[in-house]
Amino acid sequence: MEYRDIFPDEVREELPKIAEISKYLRKEREFALYGDIDFIPTEEYNKDAEFVVKTAEKLIV
Repeated sequence: MEYRDIFPDEVREELPKIAEISKYLRKEREFALYGDIDFIPTEEYNKDAEFVVKTAEKLIV
């Protein structure tokens, strides 16, 4: 968020959501990285990951 001014408007407006996702995953780090017997990370975090990737693709020229 500190460097949000360097991003184009279409990405800048998504930064608060990306920061929220990042904060959430930081708290969920062990599950996000390793999963558990009854917890599959790709099933739980896929929607957030797709959002972040689609936003990042806007920066790739």
